[in-house]
Amino acid sequence: MPERAIQVSPQVFRHSLYTLTDSSECGSVKEEEEEDGDPTKRLTPLEKLTQDMCKDEETVKELTVGRRVGFYKVRGQIGCGNFSKVKLAVHALTKDKVAIKIMDKMRLDIQTQRMLSREIANMESLYHPNLLQLYEVLETPSRLYLVLEFAGGGDLHTRISSGGKLSDRESKIVFAQILSAVKYMHENNIIHRDLKAENVLYTTNSCIKVADFGFSKRVKNRNQALDTFCGSPPYAAPELFKDESYIGPPVDVWAMGVLLFFMVTGTLPFRADTVAKLRQSVLEGAYVLPTCVSAPCQRLIRGILKPEPLERCALDQMLGCEWLLPVELFRPIPPLYQLNPIYLLESGPGELDKDQEEIKAILEKLGVTQEHILNNQGKRMRSPITGVYRILLHRVKRNRGAESVPTISGVVKDPKRDSLRAYRNLRHSSKLCVLS
Repeated sequence: MPERAIQVSPQVFRHSLYTLTDSSECGSVKEEEEEDGDPTKRLTPLEKLTQDMCKDEETVKELTVGRRVGFYKVRGQIGCGNFSKVKLAVHALTKDKVAIKIMDKMRLDIQTQRMLSREIANMESLYHPNLLQLYEVLETPSRLYLVLEFAGGGDLHTRISSGGKLSDRESKIVFAQILSAVKYMHENNIIHRDLKAENVLYTTNSCIKVADFGFSKRVKNRNQALDTFCGSPPYAAPELFKDESYIGPPVDVWAMGVLLFFMVTGTLPFRADTVAKLRQSVLEGAYVLPTCVSAPCQRLIRGILKPEPLERCALDQMLGCEWLLPVELFRPIPPLYQLNPIYLLESGPGELDKDQEEIKAILEKLGVTQEHILNNQGKRMRSPITGVYRILLHRVKRNRGAESVPTISGVVKDPKRDSLRAYRNLRHSSKLCVLS
């Protein structure tokens, strides 16, 4: 792709948001046409797409009316919220499906804008196979677009509402993945604060994705006091209803207990016609576990749904409980620095693994050059190069089994799980968690 920037017409400049450098590259394609009778034969897919976005009437029209956003062809709507709608889209280069969360900036007040900035920052700093991934952020004067991983298997709430409670085995597999995701978040000092069945998504291969980080909060340490009521009332911990400050991790733990109850029974533990009655029910902590729920699962739920935050199970204690011990869920998580495409250029000979070598080869085939990657620096998520790279990274990791569903076996092979089993044999007699 030619490197020099030249003057472009006002109509073309309208779409310069979607080009790869600070100056539009569309005019340079015209110059190439003058030098060669049929330059399209030599254009890379990236060059061809950039040219179409500036010159092709149909593509420009699609950009103008919103049927395209950047490098994404927008399809139908798949969801909506108070301030946003979510649409299915396909990346024009990689052909991968994505979900685009679209927000009208004119409707966002200052508090909502602050929450949105926090959501983007938190998602950008997390990378885990059971957390919904953010690929790219695009912005126009009137709209903000979050390009997200597409989980095409629906959400947990819909699945249970339509099909009934999950089996004990499936509940183990789903809950173990939620636990793995929340544990990773807490280890990175991020509290979700809106865990509920609607925010637990399935991929098409039944991998679990925890989604919606709109209420998430980064804390200096996990004992930092918070004071904002967040989340859905049926999943809210007792301390949230007391209008007092609270500690973040136990709030997520309580919501996980409600989620587990919902999975194994098909109903919520605390239900009421009004929020006031629901508040009273949660503060009283009265719920009934059906006898059909296995005894180890009952002990785990009772260990989680304790009114006093410090008496609830810690996440490591959940991993060591009898009910979850047969689940093999540990998987390697790539370091965060690998999420930046500059990693491909800065790595020395032999430092890239098979996944990265494959991604590098695909990028070269698409026409993404070293210059594109270098120009990408400092833009973080607000760059189409980052979007292409992260989509490919996710695809390659997924194809290599990074999102395989956990297995259930009778043997604990991981040394860490062995130590947790020994810990469980102490019967959790501490004040923090009583499961016996």
